[in-house]
Amino acid sequence: MDNTAEQYRRFLHGDNDAIAEIITVHRAGLELFLQTIVGDAQLAEELTQETFVKIFIKKPRFKPTASFKTWLYTIGKNEALRYLKKQKRSVPLSYDDAVLLPDDAPTVEEQYFADERKHAVHTVLGKLNPAYREILWLTYFEGLSNKECALMLGKNVHSIESLVSRARKALKDQLRKDGFLDENE
Repeated sequence: MDNTAEQYRRFLHGDNDAIAEIITVHRAGLELFLQTIVGDAQLAEELTQETFVKIFIKKPRFKPTASFKTWLYTIGKNEALRYLKKQKRSVPLSYDDAVLLPDDAPTVEEQYFADERKHAVHTVLGKLNPAYREILWLTYFEGLSNKECALMLGKNVHSIESLVSRARKALKDQLRKDGFLDENE
């Protein structure tokens, strides 16, 4: 059982400080993930809060078939999809507003090039199929395994592996098309 799962168990047994620890660890990542679904930073923040409120009020049971993070992100994703369904509209995914963690003490020049790379990656990701954006976000930015992604997305591991492979190829092709990679790379 991971540390966050242990904190959730403590919360379920009456330790309300444990939920604050969980929120501290997972809020930023969950918010960025939800932003990839709804395409709006403010809405993603609200949905993140709703996810934590749901956990605090309803206290759903955590079954350790996956990591706590996968379970939490699945609840958040369901909240986002429920919202979009209720609104009866589809919002394009946007990575332009996503904030990545800064590098360790970069120089001004390093920070400039890092910002340019981030902007380029976000721009290129924004041109990809939404399913590709989602799987790349989960595997690279959130660090989830293929098994965790499969559980979260309701697919089998083989489908996820194929999706990741196709998404990587699409990303590489788009990077070439936009001039960020040479034809030989």
